[in-house]
Amino acid sequence: MSETPNFLERFFSAAIRFLLPILLILSSVWVILQGAALWVPIEYRLPGFPADPYGFTLDDRLYWSSIDIEYLLNDEEIGYFDTYRLDSGEPMHNARELSHMEDVKELILITWRILGWGWIGLIVVSIALGLRLGWARVFEQLDAAARGTIWLMVFLVLGLILAFGVLFVGFHRIFFEGDTWLFSYSDTFIRLYPERFWRDTFALVAITTLLLSWIARWLSKNLKRLLQ
Repeated sequence: MSETPNFLERFFSAAIRFLLPILLILSSVWVILQGAALWVPIEYRLPGFPADPYGFTLDDRLYWSSIDIEYLLNDEEIGYFDTYRLDSGEPMHNARELSHMEDVKELILITWRILGWGWIGLIVVSIALGLRLGWARVFEQLDAAARGTIWLMVFLVLGLILAFGVLFVGFHRIFFEGDTWLFSYSDTFIRLYPERFWRDTFALVAITTLLLSWIARWLSKNLKRLLQ
């Protein structure tokens, strides 16, 4: 009879350690995307950010990227881009780029669902564990999960420094089909978002996740201390 309670306790603890890192990372993505209209202009102005060899100025990049950001945050279909044309008269995005934008938006919507249900799941298992073993145990597990997330982000940063190309390709191989995410250097998508943009974006996700993890650890430790 004692094995079932022990199993449940181990399960609840493991669920907390599994869910919290995912939720901290996805929460970072949410924060960054919601604030994209603020940080993208900063990114374009960072020292060493590559100029567009095909002629986009800073103002051009700010304008066209704002349209992409708006699309990712609104409820519009892909026809949203129909009225936007470059100075040359060509559509802002070609068919391949539009297909990828649809895929990205769908991935974002799935991510938000996972984020919402994930937080609900974390609350449920935390309450379940708290009722069985006390809230101090819950905060111990949350602290351990946040600590694990910090180490995960440390490895991510090392990966960005040592092998960003491998990480970038691996990310797209996992979340997108085939080679639908590959574009010509002359495509608007690459002109707006060169490799440097994505490297810095991954780094920003890591930094934001580290900050959220530190907050989670601080809260867990202090709440546990209040219960002692």
